[in-house]
Amino acid sequence: MEPITTAVAAFSAIKAGVSAGKEIASLGKEIGKMFDAIDDVKNQHNKKKSSPFRSVNEEALDTFMQKQQAQDMENNLREIIVHTRGISAWQELIRLRGQIREERKAAERAAKKQRQETIEAIALSGAVILGIVLVCGLVVWGYMYRNNML
Repeated sequence: MEPITTAVAAFSAIKAGVSAGKEIASLGKEIGKMFDAIDDVKNQHNKKKSSPFRSVNEEALDTFMQKQQAQDMENNLREIIVHTRGISAWQELIRLRGQIREERKAAERAAKKQRQETIEAIALSGAVILGIVLVCGLVVWGYMYRNNML
């Protein structure tokens, strides 16, 4: 499913929930989906894509319009949260999003570093084992050569 479709569906669920009298806190899953989809739309807009079936102008306009639609939904959500919880709740939400995003990036960097260290350790172990096998092979070959066993 395209990110903009996910964002629209999540925003519709949020609006319906608020209209039905639900608390914003109970709509956390939908808000999370919407923010994830909005971030995906913004990332797609910033990425350079090339499609042999679409012109550059079509693609640029499409990603631009999706980005604008995502920003409009984000602004509408801000208005809903400010109206139901106050400006401080919106500011706290934005602060928490940034904090969690940074924590996830740090975790990804740590996992990538760990994978690289594991690969290097495996390569080093393989090289050491290969070296030992070669040395042992040379020793055996030398022994057999000296004793005219070849």
